[in-house]
Amino acid sequence: MYSRILRCALTAVVLVTASAAVFAADWPQKSVRVIVAYPPGGVSDSVTRAIADKLSTSLGVSFVVENKGGAGGTIGMNEVAKAAPDGYTIGFSSVSPLALSPAIREVPYDPKKDIAPIGSVMVSPVILLGTSAFIGKTMDDVVSQSKAEPGVLRWSTSGLGSLGHLMLEQLQQAADIEVTHIPYKGAGQQLTDALGGQFELISTNMGSAVKTNIASGAFVPLAIAAPARVDSLPEVPTFSEIGYAQANKMSVFGFYAPGATSDAIVSKLNSEINHIVATPEIQKLLADSNNIPATSTPKAFADDIQQELASNRALAKKVGLAP
Repeated sequence: MYSRILRCALTAVVLVTASAAVFAADWPQKSVRVIVAYPPGGVSDSVTRAIADKLSTSLGVSFVVENKGGAGGTIGMNEVAKAAPDGYTIGFSSVSPLALSPAIREVPYDPKKDIAPIGSVMVSPVILLGTSAFIGKTMDDVVSQSKAEPGVLRWSTSGLGSLGHLMLEQLQQAADIEVTHIPYKGAGQQLTDALGGQFELISTNMGSAVKTNIASGAFVPLAIAAPARVDSLPEVPTFSEIGYAQANKMSVFGFYAPGATSDAIVSKLNSEINHIVATPEIQKLLADSNNIPATSTPKAFADDIQQELASNRALAKKVGLAP
């Protein structure tokens, strides 16, 4: 009896696997929704639309981009998580809705079970700058001044629980220093006040305005969170280089599918997206927007997200940011 049950079970597995493979081979047969977890007009939006256009060409159906911004990307990620896992809804976002937001607040989805990472696309470096109020030129100056007068240096970020905030907390612990956190509600007013010398330090994503103000001397670049030194600022060391690897927190962006999407469809999308990111047009788009191309396999992307979530949860608990 047991052998008959086993044979039936094995037959069922084979049939399910075969039907999934056939379904993936036939996919896609209709248009695919692409949820961008941010408002229109930004870098994420333009990158997604450029890749979606190329997916439409290579796969023969329309990839229709929809913007679902808000709540640090969690609204868009929830839209993906709740969609049917049939390959006809995917999303583009930074890893923050999966690796940061769940560490500091309740989110309406399970970051591991409800989302299937397809693959990373780009890294957006985060840079620490000294403003006109900062008397110094290097990270050694930041550390020495903070040790001499704990809390005297004011460090602005785009908000409580932001990537810049976690970078600040990691650096405080690693260097055994104390700075005063100045959280903003976004980057616009933060940059304006930085130019006015309202605080000594600012952590922010790279962008044309930031690069212009570095070139003019308004900001002093101190360290950058990136996989390696960036071509446009070759003299600026990464946090890892100067001994603060835990503070080397950068924004990683990629594509995602609903959690139960078949591995075959996820793999097919990953292959197509990796090929597209390698094209000269997308490479130039990323370089012009101060981003670094960074593709991966679905498994490597998923593993990186889970490792980052575990690290952020431990830090959030330690500094009192955990929900």
